[in-house]
Amino acid sequence: MNASSDRLPRLLALVPYLLARPGIPIDEVAADFEVTPKQIRKDLELLWMCGLPGYGPGDLIDLSFESDTVTVTFDAGMSRPLRLTAAEATSLLVALRALVETPGVADQDAVQRAVAKIEAAVGQAQPAGVAVGLALREAPETSRVRDTVSDGVLRKRALHLRYYTPSRDEITERVVDPMRMLLVEGRGYLEAWCRAADGVRLFRLDRIDAVDVLDEPAAPPPHATPTDTSEGLFQPDPSQRTAVLVLEPDARWVAEYYPTDGLVELGDGRARVLMRYADTAWMVRLLLGLGGEAHVEQPSDLVAEVARQAEAALRRADHLPAT
Repeated sequence: MNASSDRLPRLLALVPYLLARPGIPIDEVAADFEVTPKQIRKDLELLWMCGLPGYGPGDLIDLSFESDTVTVTFDAGMSRPLRLTAAEATSLLVALRALVETPGVADQDAVQRAVAKIEAAVGQAQPAGVAVGLALREAPETSRVRDTVSDGVLRKRALHLRYYTPSRDEITERVVDPMRMLLVEGRGYLEAWCRAADGVRLFRLDRIDAVDVLDEPAAPPPHATPTDTSEGLFQPDPSQRTAVLVLEPDARWVAEYYPTDGLVELGDGRARVLMRYADTAWMVRLLLGLGGEAHVEQPSDLVAEVARQAEAALRRADHLPAT
């Protein structure tokens, strides 16, 4: 972790720490936070300029210095130390352990240290009956794909993929130049330069049917840049349309397998989601395949097309010989 990312949690923790220890020597504060007294003074100078909207007298954090000691005289609402609830800690540990099991994604030693610290902090606060661990167990074939992709990334070798694209319901074969592996929202991805598409693409690991490491170096072009995932993996495309779907319990997997937004729980295991799509014919096939487990609320033309094709299928079924 770099100095700037270290400083933010320290600043957030300093005010409640000092409130509990009025008149504490700055040297002691520095020792507890494992930084120099000079750094603590810089942190206090910054905190002096922070506070509530308005940022005038009575809004900003106020500190009192006497000799080499410090006391908080106004906390601007920052009186509570940051603590994870047991549920939050459990979720964080699950995500971190997923990182550990994904070679090439992160510094695994650093992740292991973070796991150990969180487990120590949670201690007996962990709720009874909650198992802190990676809930998802991959199928053996997915694990083999992950290992092979990781090998190609680490050795910087080109990969041959057999890949399923659900939006077109087709399997394609392509050669890619791997750039990195990512873990986004609990799913593993390979980011690579796709020679067939002539661009950077993200390949979901559980949709790779087969992968081989080629005996040639990976060579993404200089202009191949990593995808910005800071605002989510899938950004709205103006060319796409949005369907409002109500999913019955047996169709909840759709919200996990395909990119969806705005999930709203409706009770009894049902949920309403927004799902983007580019090809109406593909969306109709998906919905018909779900039978009565998915209901389309909008757009109206999609509702009409699903109903039309469903009625046509029923008419054809009426003419089939009885079995």
